[in-house]
Amino acid sequence: MFLPDEVDVVIVGYGPVGAAIAGLLGGYGVRTLVVDKLPDIWMSPRAIALDNEALRILQMVGLPEDAFAKEVIPQVRMHCPLFGEFARINTAGTVDGHPKLVTFYQPELERALRDHAERQLGVTARTGVEMVRFQHDREGVRAVLRTSAGYEGVVRARYLVGADGASSSVRTAIGLDFEGTTYGEDWLIVDAVGVADNIDHVEFVCDPDRPTPHMVAPNGRTRWEFMLRPGETREEMEKDSTIERLLKPWANADEIRIERKAVYRFHARVCERFSKGRAFLAGDAAHLTPPFAGQGLVAGLRDAANLAWKLAWVVRGRASEGILETYDQERRPHAVKMIRLAKFMGQLVMPRDHVRAVLIHGAMALLRRIPPARTYFEELGIKPENAFAEGLFVRGGRGGRRGAWFPQSTVPSDAGAVQRSDDLLGPGFSLVGLGVDPAQSLSEWSARHWSRAGGRSACLPGAEERGWCLVVRPDRTVMHDGPVAEAERLVTESLRLLGAPAA
Repeated sequence: MFLPDEVDVVIVGYGPVGAAIAGLLGGYGVRTLVVDKLPDIWMSPRAIALDNEALRILQMVGLPEDAFAKEVIPQVRMHCPLFGEFARINTAGTVDGHPKLVTFYQPELERALRDHAERQLGVTARTGVEMVRFQHDREGVRAVLRTSAGYEGVVRARYLVGADGASSSVRTAIGLDFEGTTYGEDWLIVDAVGVADNIDHVEFVCDPDRPTPHMVAPNGRTRWEFMLRPGETREEMEKDSTIERLLKPWANADEIRIERKAVYRFHARVCERFSKGRAFLAGDAAHLTPPFAGQGLVAGLRDAANLAWKLAWVVRGRASEGILETYDQERRPHAVKMIRLAKFMGQLVMPRDHVRAVLIHGAMALLRRIPPARTYFEELGIKPENAFAEGLFVRGGRGGRRGAWFPQSTVPSDAGAVQRSDDLLGPGFSLVGLGVDPAQSLSEWSARHWSRAGGRSACLPGAEERGWCLVVRPDRTVMHDGPVAEAERLVTESLRLLGAPAA
């Protein structure tokens, strides 16, 4: 099996996060090798939910809308034996041009991500290959890789990314570990096809005797998650007779096809750092999120969007190496917030006893009677915004835009069709003028160096804030903003923050 002698970036782990990073790096023109010890995609469904942020990142990666099947989820309902439905989350509608919540089939998404990555020039993918060890110093990385046939080769790279899951060999090799303790809960996951009277939403059966999330998925799929009681074993729970008994309220086990039945332990952990030297961690290698908020894979895709462009800009000489420090600075605090949200949602789903269930579910039922509290919960006000307190953006500004995502809108294309604004902005930096072309405010010098740093200019409709402009990073984070008359200063200060040669 051929392995290249030298690349810019080696990615260990070819799951959805590793494939997304490979696709992004390939699109940015970075020579990339991605390897995975498994010979092919693991066909068991695992992650099942994506929110609008994840779908927007997949759009950034380059996946078309029909790349994989999705089931749009209009609502998440929570009910218990005593109070009935005590809470609901509205997930109907769209944000940034994408549904608020969908379910999907992970092997299908992974295939689409791999196919896209392998179409990029400069991306080499090898399966059945594991990392044995690596060394990194100020000059780069030397990774020793072993094929399934036993051949060992050395690949030199500038950087290495560990997207190799919860038992990450990369994390172990660089001496990092998860912080603190985990709450560790065992759950039986059952995925089935062919349920006759399926639901059209996500449902949390919050029964303290047996909490059971239950949801619809594409192509006639259904998932149940059953919390294990004290003393129950994996072997007992995975028996056909146990599955038949547990599914009886919803389906006859003889009339459906069980795709997967497995006991998993849900964890809530985050690594002490997301990078060390020339090695970076992403996805489950960096953080483990319980599934109750549907944010596990979403967090990994946020890692991919944040890290890939920074690596690309450094490799291509458009930015200084110092910007890579902001990956941990930006991503880790947000990952911690999402883990806390998932643990909070878990407390609603699985109170430990009937007394706690009465207190928690009763309190939620009462809060639902207060319109502001009900709106806050139902409209996902509890979800932390994808914004940074510190990182690679210019501090200050009005309206809290800097360090936050730039909203996506629909705009007319040159051909008269309607397109999403992210597609208009392209994969690099953008100087965006609202209702006015910001390029007219740039000197020839600034325009030239902005282009060399991977920047372009664009005009978007902005009737209310006409005359304002923003510097938007490739991951759609606002780096700087101000009046369009000051576009020259915004560009100069942004280049200086990147440490670009032009600055």
